[in-house]
Amino acid sequence: MTNSEKEQQELMFKLSMFEQQIKAVQEQLQAVEEAIVEAGSLKLSLDDLKGGKEKEIFAGIGKGIFIKAKITSENLVVDVGGKNFVKKTISETQKIIEEQVKKLEDIKEDLEKKLEEINNELTKVFMSAQKE
Repeated sequence: MTNSEKEQQELMFKLSMFEQQIKAVQEQLQAVEEAIVEAGSLKLSLDDLKGGKEKEIFAGIGKGIFIKAKITSENLVVDVGGKNFVKKTISETQKIIEEQVKKLEDIKEDLEKKLEEINNELTKVFMSAQKE
């Protein structure tokens, strides 16, 4: 195998690694973006519960299964992590969601920076390969 063939093989290996890294970061970004949208939707849905005492709603009890329920209180039972459940008002719950969205936005920003760094490294490899 000549030096040129070795360099070409090494370049292909590096490009494959960059492609895998980019794909992994993009998948993480997509998951974070979906979580942000879902949290925003949940926060808006909680607005519909305000002042809704005695109102009937459909409550999810499993994957795609709902039951008609009557709201008897505006207090919610919220999983705050580690299977710890606490009573929270709708407003308190919305604040928790806002905090979660902020953390997700920070993660999204970090992932975007990582993607930019990978792209910069990829550009350097291409520029180096073109010089040779």
